[in-house]
Amino acid sequence: MYPIPPKHLALSNLSRRDFLRLFGIASASVLVTNCQPAPTAVATPPPPSASKTPVSISRVHTYDRATIESQMQTLIDQLGGLGDVVKPGDSVAIKTNLTGGVFSGRLNGVTAEESFVTHPEVVRALVKQVQAAGAKEIFIVEAVYEWESYREWGYEDIASDLGVTLIDLNDSKPFADFVETPVGPDSHIFKKFTFNSILNDVDVFISVSKMKNHYLAGVTHTMKNLYGLVPYRFYRLNEQDKYRSGFHGTETQTRQRLPRIIVDINRARPIHFSLIDGIRTTQGGEGPWISSLAPIEPGVLIAGRNAVATDAVATAVMGHDPMGDYPDSPFVRCDNHLNLAAQAGLGTNRLDEIDVLGAQINEVRTQFVPAP
Repeated sequence: MYPIPPKHLALSNLSRRDFLRLFGIASASVLVTNCQPAPTAVATPPPPSASKTPVSISRVHTYDRATIESQMQTLIDQLGGLGDVVKPGDSVAIKTNLTGGVFSGRLNGVTAEESFVTHPEVVRALVKQVQAAGAKEIFIVEAVYEWESYREWGYEDIASDLGVTLIDLNDSKPFADFVETPVGPDSHIFKKFTFNSILNDVDVFISVSKMKNHYLAGVTHTMKNLYGLVPYRFYRLNEQDKYRSGFHGTETQTRQRLPRIIVDINRARPIHFSLIDGIRTTQGGEGPWISSLAPIEPGVLIAGRNAVATDAVATAVMGHDPMGDYPDSPFVRCDNHLNLAAQAGLGTNRLDEIDVLGAQINEVRTQFVPAP
C-alpha cells in the first residue's frame, strides 16, 4: 500500500462554538440503523444530440475570479443551463475534494489549491450559478481531515461571503446520528453506506473534483471523489488506520475491490451534476504523499449532468483511454471503474456516445504521466 497522510480530526459533542462555526457563517459492514434511500435523480431534457450524452469543456488558464465566473457561465450555458438540475427552492450539496488535509505536505512552490485540491474559486463560481438557478440552501460537504482545510483553503470565505453552510461528513452534525443508505440491487462490495443525513436530505447533489491521476485507481474525477462521503473510522481494517483501509482491502484485493466500491457509492448517492477543475493540477498521483507527483496545467473546466461521461471526457483530455483497463496505463493497479460504471448502467464512457460541447478533446488534450 502507498503511504497516506494522517488525519488530525477530533470529534466531540456539539458546543455553542461548534454550532456557530457550522451555521453562523452560513444561512439558515457499518454501525447505524434508520435506513433512508438516496434521492431520485432529477430528470433531464433531451441533450443537444438526442442520441448522445452532453459534456461541456471550457478553456481557462487562470484562477482569477472574474475569469472563472465568466468561463463557468460559458460552461453551463453550453449545457443549456442548470434549470433542469436545480429548481427554485431546492437544497443543494456540493462535494469538493480536499484530500489529505493541510498537514499532508505540498509541492515545492505550488499551493495545494493549484495542485491537488479543488480550487475554491471554482466552487465559488459554481455556488453563484446554483444560487442564480434558485437554490434555497447550499451546503459544501467533505469528510475533511481537519476543519483547518476549510479555513486555510478558502472555503470559510465562500461560506461567509455567499451564505452557504460547511459540513464535515466525518461527523453526524447537525443531525443526531448517521444514517445507512442502501446501494440497491446488484451491489458489488457494500450493500449500504454510513452517511451524514444531509446527503439524503438535499434535493440536488453535485460533485466538484480536481482532474488528477490516482496511484491506485488510475484517474480520479467526480465519481472517485465520492470516497470522501463516508467517515473513515467506519471503513478501516485496523483501529490504528487513519484512512479508509477497508475500502482498499488487503493488497491482493485492491485491484477489484476499490473500483467496485466507487460504483457502489455512486449508486448510493447519485450525482446530478459533475464539475472538474483541470485548470492547474497534478500528474503522477493524487497528493504530495505520492513521490511521482508533479504539477501540470491543462487549462480546462469540464462539466456534465452524467458523471460517467464527464469523467470519461476528463480521462481522454489527460491523454488516457477512458475504455482502457487493467493492466494498461493508467489502470496499472486497479480495474477501470469507468468500465464498471458503464456496465452497471450509470452512463457511457464511450467517446463516440458523448456530445462534447465547446472546446474539443483534441484541442485541449494534455498528456499526463501516471504514477509508475
